[in-house]
Amino acid sequence: MLNKFLNKIICGDALQTLALLPENSVHLIITSPPYNLNVQYANHHDELPYEEYLAWMAKVWAECHRVLVEGGRLCINIGENKRQNISVPTFSAFIQQCVELKMLYRGTIIWNKNSAAKHCAWGSWNSPSNPHLVPRHEYIIVFSKGRYKLDGKESDNTLDSDGKEFMESTRSVWSFGTESRQRIGHPAPFPVALPRRLIQFYSYKRQIVLDPFAGSGTTGVAALLLERRFILIDNSKTYCDLACSRLNELAAQQRLFADSISRVETIELSDIASDIAINATLHANGLHNSDAF
Repeated sequence: MLNKFLNKIICGDALQTLALLPENSVHLIITSPPYNLNVQYANHHDELPYEEYLAWMAKVWAECHRVLVEGGRLCINIGENKRQNISVPTFSAFIQQCVELKMLYRGTIIWNKNSAAKHCAWGSWNSPSNPHLVPRHEYIIVFSKGRYKLDGKESDNTLDSDGKEFMESTRSVWSFGTESRQRIGHPAPFPVALPRRLIQFYSYKRQIVLDPFAGSGTTGVAALLLERRFILIDNSKTYCDLACSRLNELAAQQRLFADSISRVETIELSDIASDIAINATLHANGLHNSDAF
């Protein structure tokens, strides 16, 4: 059944799609969920009541935990809250939610965005009365399922042999710039450097990387470049088409897998769900559809 999802972009609700994935099937999850900061996404209201938002995210992390293999990793990129909500930092809430799932906390990476953008929200200007911090960073919180070690062949380790890349990744502050919204065509893209470094550091070649909030498909781009298989999920047809275009352009430039990805496809969740239901019925009746799995 997993083959239906591999190297595909699934256009559908994250929770509903995750529920169709088999248990213990994914090695690495990299995602940047909606921050609930009223970003104007194509198909999501990004200003939910905060408790409702956290309840939704808790369900997503529970499904992520279910689909990860033993030793599999979950990497969540999240920024700071709006200042009016700074007393309830979302990254801290996500850590607590994953701890409650009995996931193993590996640490928090600080993404220094090297941003020199101008701002005008100092709070009390030039006074200790009520000064505001202006974030120039985001967080990447990292968990493992069940155990810290991930099984894999060292021959499938794609880190540089001199260890320099590994040592840079072990440091808890990662510095690289942001991605242009205008260039990518998405309101909140992260740079390829972010998933690329996570994939190199936390997985082996040909393992499966999942992004349940895939947006413009950047996690898939990094996975393709590093010879990992991927599953991308997004509820916006606009963003799924954008991701598909980016990935097919890359796939056309170079054959990146031994088994060759010639073209990436976008599939509607309803089509996959229908196929799975049909095959479940056949199986229950003692029949077999050779195209089902």
